[in-house]
Amino acid sequence: MSGSKLSNPAENNSLVDAPLGMTVHSLPAPAEVADADAHRTRRGRNMMLLVMLLCAAPVIASYFTYYVLRPAGGRNFGDLIEPPVTMPSIQATGLDSKPLPLQSLHGQWLLVTVAGGGCDKVCENNLYFQRQLRETQGKEKDRIDRVWLVADDAPVAAALQAGLQGAQVLRVDPQALSAWLKPAAGQELADHLYVVDPMGNWMMRFPAGMDVHMASKARRDLDRLMRASASWDEAGR
Repeated sequence: MSGSKLSNPAENNSLVDAPLGMTVHSLPAPAEVADADAHRTRRGRNMMLLVMLLCAAPVIASYFTYYVLRPAGGRNFGDLIEPPVTMPSIQATGLDSKPLPLQSLHGQWLLVTVAGGGCDKVCENNLYFQRQLRETQGKEKDRIDRVWLVADDAPVAAALQAGLQGAQVLRVDPQALSAWLKPAAGQELADHLYVVDPMGNWMMRFPAGMDVHMASKARRDLDRLMRASASWDEAGR
């Protein structure tokens, strides 16, 4: 197509070289960039706090109900631990000598007793009422675990094994344990049953010397705890 203007760029005015047009955009000032980053950081932090509050709201509500809105005459039998004491990050050992983090117990309400492996009369009494208190919760009992924390190296008597079916029996360092659970004034650590919530907080201690009459009062405390936490706690970890 020799006759076409396309064959001779010089004859086509539209193809004559011309300087390229360039649009220059101004860059943001460093202070503006820093302000924008700070805004995004604050927004992200606020969103995270909001999510955490929404997740914690049922727990807070149940504690508020139990501690503050109890009906008149509904005074608890056990000693409330205020503020609750968080379970320590310590390594326990099962009776099979396998290591197990104590915090693996999270996710269930715990009825805890503490004693040496020899298990004297006080220990046997607490193990008995620990089992009975759980059973009295009926369909709610699966939300509660029995835990015996063995605070020495003494072997656990074979005669106790039948009564320990379904319980968690763990050896723990006594010094680490005493930094978490505390007895009442004038009592020993092994004298009480302790209540730990599903988040691992020790929040109640039943009086020493548990008997049938005292156990009925302790059961009422557990009843209230199960009702107050029903909206957010389910059986199983």
